[in-house]
Amino acid sequence: MLRTRIATAIVLAIIVLSVLFAMPPVAGVGLVALMMLAGAWEWARFAGLTRLPARLGYVLATGLAGALAWFSSGDWPAWQWLMAAAALWWLVAFAWLALAPAHVNRTVAGFAGLCTLVPAWVGLGRLLEHPAQGSAYVFYLLLVVWAADIGAYFAGRRFGRVKLAPAVSPNKTWEGLGGGVALGAVVASVGARYFGVRPLPFIALGLALVLASVVGDLTESMFKRAAGLKDSGSLLPGHGGILDRIDSITSSVPFFVLGLGWLGVLG
Repeated sequence: MLRTRIATAIVLAIIVLSVLFAMPPVAGVGLVALMMLAGAWEWARFAGLTRLPARLGYVLATGLAGALAWFSSGDWPAWQWLMAAAALWWLVAFAWLALAPAHVNRTVAGFAGLCTLVPAWVGLGRLLEHPAQGSAYVFYLLLVVWAADIGAYFAGRRFGRVKLAPAVSPNKTWEGLGGGVALGAVVASVGARYFGVRPLPFIALGLALVLASVVGDLTESMFKRAAGLKDSGSLLPGHGGILDRIDSITSSVPFFVLGLGWLGVLG
């Protein structure tokens, strides 16, 4: 299982690196769009949409919402407002996880999918198009999220004792979270040096991304659990579905874009 997981991760990393650094930004925007639409296909089951026409309809609705959000966010203020609204959704999701993870309404779940997928696509796409090292910042975001996931996985397996959110994801532990934070901090420190920005604020942003990634992971787990699913899909061997790979990224994107604006990189 671990070998399959690593092999799939290597293939995905090669694809991502090729798109980010060997192709024009439009290729990256298109790839992100495809991933989000694939995510919508999987998310439809969280909303109780299991028949083909209903699932296709949800994908179409997500695509239309994404197109509207894209064309409405062509300048920094509009992009910033969209990211702020998305960040607010993730704060609501955190409260949901903390207070009532067992209460999931299918209609609300469908709306939550739009709130999750649409801003993530726009945020990543606009960042890829940004002339100031957009691809490098997207890659850095992925590295932080991947580091948090890897650190949590191995620290949790080795030291995990205290459950983080047993009602949502019984396998996650506080010790695993600590491992994810530690490895994420290392990546953030290297990133600060590479981009030549103030280290402390940039590392603080990196730690915020780690925590946001955990909320995204747990939120998807909450909806999967409510729908009676172990994985969101089976497209990626050893990893499950598309949502199982991008859940942490979707929650991190709004905070990353807003953080870069705060640091003066965007805007």
